[in-house]
Amino acid sequence: MSAFIRRPATASVLSLIGVLLFYFIFGGVDLEKLGGAASWLNYAARIGIVAIPVGLLMISGEIDISIGAMIPAGAMATAIISGYYGLPIIFGILGALGIGVIVGLINGVLAVRTTVPTLIITLGTLIAMQGIVLAGSVILTGNASVPLSAPDWAKTLFGQLIFGGSHQVVIIWWLAFTLLGWFILHQSRFGNWIFAMGGDKVSARNAGIPVDRFTILLFVLTATSASFVGMCHAILFNSAQVSGGMNDIFNIIASVVVGGVLLSGGFGSVPGIFIGTITFAIVNKGIDFTDIDRNWSSLIIGVMLLAAVLMNNRFRNMALNYVPRKKDKGGSAK
Repeated sequence: MSAFIRRPATASVLSLIGVLLFYFIFGGVDLEKLGGAASWLNYAARIGIVAIPVGLLMISGEIDISIGAMIPAGAMATAIISGYYGLPIIFGILGALGIGVIVGLINGVLAVRTTVPTLIITLGTLIAMQGIVLAGSVILTGNASVPLSAPDWAKTLFGQLIFGGSHQVVIIWWLAFTLLGWFILHQSRFGNWIFAMGGDKVSARNAGIPVDRFTILLFVLTATSASFVGMCHAILFNSAQVSGGMNDIFNIIASVVVGGVLLSGGFGSVPGIFIGTITFAIVNKGIDFTDIDRNWSSLIIGVMLLAAVLMNNRFRNMALNYVPRKKDKGGSAK
């Protein structure tokens, strides 16, 4: 039990159990019906794809809020290139991902070359990209919404409905991103680099870790994952809007925090982020399956977020202060 409590994912597990119990006791929800619903799972996949790289970045001690503009940027790039101008869909996909790489590089270079906090840097790119997406769409197409018709192979890979036509294929991409993130953070040396950077960047740099290059790479991953999600939704829904997905920014960060990642960095896990994303999605979409007024969802999310932050700090302190008990020759603990 003590080993479980010290894990970064503990807060997310307890949050998920607490939410399910709350909905079951006070909302009268049918947990079996909720578990098989596509609404919250599709939503979890959409924000979860971005939450994994954002979580890695936050564990390294940085934050990126420009992702809120990169989701519609990826969608609009795909729709404008392959919908309005009629180029093959591969050019729309590459355009969406290319925008993510460019914005990620800008964020990363500014983060390592200046002393400005990354919250302020990415706030600037967030606002700038919002203006670019809106103005660019109006200048190029004359509209804030652009239709798109993708070929069958693109629909199959990025916009297909699966499991009877209710679940989106982005669920598969979410699982793939999660497995990749788990391998990077928990099974490779890069994970040690990320934790070291979140603990003390100066010490990490002195230990030979390429802090600047790796920070830039993490920013590229966050921005590109967001533009990837936007591209998938443009292909799925056959259109893109300049405001689509803009509100997901704080939902993604909230999912990461609920997943056990500290805003100060140096503490977190990919399984925790995965469970935290599920928890947040159930709170956000699962309330529709209860007798609770939908207007109370924001209050529930706020309380859950505060509780998760308090638990995260508590469990981190327990992990840092933990001293294993010694055993004598007879095997008994002293």
